[in-house]
Amino acid sequence: MPCQADYTQHPEAKKFIAEMVSKNGFTRAELNSWFEKAEKKQAILDAISRPAEASKTWKEYRPIFLMPARVESGVKFWRENSAELARAEKEFGVPAEIIVAIIGVETSYGRIMGNYNVIDALSTLAFDYPPRSPFFRSELENYLLLAREQKHNPLDFKGSYAGAMGYGQFMPSSYRKWAVDFSGDGFTDIWKTPADAIGSVANYFKEHGWKTGEPVTVEAHAADNMQASTLNSIVPPSLTIDQWRAQGINPISWLPPTTRVIAFQFEGSNGAEYWFGLQNFYTITRYNRSPMYAMAVYQLSQAIKLDMGKI
Repeated sequence: MPCQADYTQHPEAKKFIAEMVSKNGFTRAELNSWFEKAEKKQAILDAISRPAEASKTWKEYRPIFLMPARVESGVKFWRENSAELARAEKEFGVPAEIIVAIIGVETSYGRIMGNYNVIDALSTLAFDYPPRSPFFRSELENYLLLAREQKHNPLDFKGSYAGAMGYGQFMPSSYRKWAVDFSGDGFTDIWKTPADAIGSVANYFKEHGWKTGEPVTVEAHAADNMQASTLNSIVPPSLTIDQWRAQGINPISWLPPTTRVIAFQFEGSNGAEYWFGLQNFYTITRYNRSPMYAMAVYQLSQAIKLDMGKI
């Protein structure tokens, strides 16, 4: 339910409006016209206080994304957008199946993109959620800037409770840095134009270090005397296969001993699973820092690719 609130009267919003006028050249009148229509939403505050899937194990998390219906829908999305995916793969070097899987995990291929007005979500969190208000104030600033740059009314766009937008759930700052007008129509429409969403996801991955043609992850085996102290750390790969071997973790399939990887332990359906993540795995975690998220994206991508007959 909305909490009726004229954000032009909110003390923190007043400061923000003054900053947007002096820093970015907006007029006070246009800012007031938007913020007097923005609504504080308790549902947003409730949702951000209990993020989904935060406490799930891998055996609980994996089936959410590796269900047959999501694989089938991924194949359908790929077939419907095959030309754009092929062009994105050629231009950015990111495999089509990875792009499709990201969109599948994020929004079920555009089916669930969020129904909150973005200005409501970002205003609520910027001005009435102190734990992360600096982050969301910055995102609100970026949102108003992108609306101006794209020549659209900031009251028009919808997104998630956190203000993430479109097929790929880009935050406003990510949109401004990495979203691309892949369709060439003059508007970077990640809400209704799959081509723009596809190009934007591919560009994001390229800019975050995707290495074309290199593997993503390799299953590993832990010795009984395994003594790895840095498991499950989301950091750029720095330890080599040989260094992990010295700690008691070995790849099941061959990798050059100098390959730099990160290592993870998941609680799977049949007990502990161990995996090495290479640079491309780390790149997926730039989209979402959870190693389970990255693994779900990768495994979904491979299931879709298999059903497409590409493996």
